[in-house]
Parts: sequence; C-alpha cells; structure tokens
Amino acid sequence: MKRFPIVATILVVLAAAAMVVLGIWQLQRRQQKLAELAILAANPSKPAIAFPIPAIGDDLLFRKAGAFCLKPVSFALDGAGKAGFRVIARCATGAEGPGFSVQLGTTHNPEFKAKWTGGKVDGMISHAPSSTPLIATLFGKAAPKELLLVANTPAPGLAANEMPSIESIPNNHLAYAVQWFLFAGIAVIIYLLALRRRARKG
Repeated sequence: MKRFPIVATILVVLAAAAMVVLGIWQLQRRQQKLAELAILAANPSKPAIAFPIPAIGDDLLFRKAGAFCLKPVSFALDGAGKAGFRVIARCATGAEGPGFSVQLGTTHNPEFKAKWTGGKVDGMISHAPSSTPLIATLFGKAAPKELLLVANTPAPGLAANEMPSIESIPNNHLAYAVQWFLFAGIAVIIYLLALRRRARKG
C-alpha cells in the first residue's frame, strides 16, 4: 500500500487556503468600491469648481468644473473606440501655474491638427489617458491617475465629447471573489480525485 502523500496534501491545502483568502479580500474590496461609487454618484449634482486643482484623486471625478487655458502647449490624440480619437490639449495657466489637460472633442481623422487657441473651458472632470500597466492597477501599485477636463462644447472641427459617467467605472470584485472560490474548490476536488485514483491503484 502506498504511503499517504503528506507533502503534496499540505501544498494543496495551502494553495486552496490562499485562494480563499484572495476571495475574501476581493469581497472586502467590493464593499470599499461600493462606498466610493456612492460618493462619485453625487458629484454631478454638486456646484462647479475651479480647475485645475492641487489635489490628485478620484474623489472629484464627474464634478462640473471650469478652467482658463492661457495657451495650448501641445495636442495629442488618444483612442476613443467608436468615436475615433479624442483630442487632448495640454494647457498653460501662467508662469507658475500647474497647467492642465482638456479633452476638446473627438474626431475620426487620425491626422487631425487642432487650431484651438485656448480660452475659457467648462466641462466635467475625468481621468486623463494613462500608460500605467494593467497589472500595476490590479495590485494597487499604480500612482493616482491624472485628471483632465472634458469640455462641454467641442472645439472647431471636432465632434462633441461623450461626457464621463460613473457607469464607466468597473466593479468586478464580486466576480473575482467567485473565481477565487471556484479555483479553490476545483483544486481540492481534483486532488481528492487524484488521491482516490492513487488508492485504487494501491
């Protein structure tokens, strides 16, 4: 009769326990995310604020805001799905100003050259494009995302922006938790079946 695989059993138990812990952690993150979303859902109805702001964080997403672009110093195009490309200007706000980014509108022309010269902009606060790897965001190691102003009125030659919405923020923590619990259960079942097969051979 074969000896009981103690080491393998310990490893499987530890792996399954780690998966369960990850599942519980995702449930905790879900509760935190729901609380954050509740705060953001109230932002569109709040009074408009001045932009840019010194603080960097997601608590001001979807707030109405106004800014004055003294001079656009650069333009960039970023993918916008069916809308084509969103045109983003980097604005100067003065010699000592922090500067800010504004999404002027969208275009399907990848060679579009903006002729916007700046001025007053009213819109809604959203996230600026980020080059942070997805893996960093999953494990909470990413730096806070830069904010930008999505203009209510498009610049000449551009289509209107699709205004940012809370619906664009995913809350997949429950699905992740279920996946970890399933992985743990499947690992245990497969190992029990392997033990049963081993016992029969013995």
